[in-house]
Amino acid sequence: MKNRIMTFVLGAVAMAAPVFAQSTPLPLPPTVEKELAARASDVTEVTLGKNMLAFAAKFMNGKDKDDAATRQLIEGLDGIYVRSYEFDKEGQYSMDEIEQLRKYFETSEWSPMVREREHKTGETTDVMVKLVNGEAHGLFILTAEPKELTIVLILGPVRMEDLGKLKGIGGLSVLGDVEKDAKAKEKMEKDKKGGKP
Repeated sequence: MKNRIMTFVLGAVAMAAPVFAQSTPLPLPPTVEKELAARASDVTEVTLGKNMLAFAAKFMNGKDKDDAATRQLIEGLDGIYVRSYEFDKEGQYSMDEIEQLRKYFETSEWSPMVREREHKTGETTDVMVKLVNGEAHGLFILTAEPKELTIVLILGPVRMEDLGKLKGIGGLSVLGDVEKDAKAKEKMEKDKKGGKP
């Protein structure tokens, strides 16, 4: 029920977005976005800047513990941007488009956290974290499957353990997997330092 309410609220916010005329900091050029959307059979676009997130937070009364935690999290963010494209057949987007996105985030302030390649299925996942004074202040997720492409950009302070709180927002269900992968990587690094195999 709570997830449905959250999805409804953020859906309403997304429909109101043109009123606020926000621009998106996604590195995907608008023409590429339009082309991908035209080729896709199903498109999800979420553009929530700081103003829109504050607007969405007003709908969470904070009486429920989960709502209060989610409200606090989104009030601290600068933006959430999601682009998800599903295609009827393979080959509807090029790997050049994917490489452009990856290269944009290969800078000193963005650090790779997860880089997964499944050769049998052709699926790839990239998760990059923007570090500011050792703290995560941004998260970029790029998931490419033969018939689906998902791009998520979260700007602002975010902790991996909080990602699950954002899963109820339309288009952000991928965050549950990222949270799980991040915890697994963290455990693996701790095991290595402790001398475990």
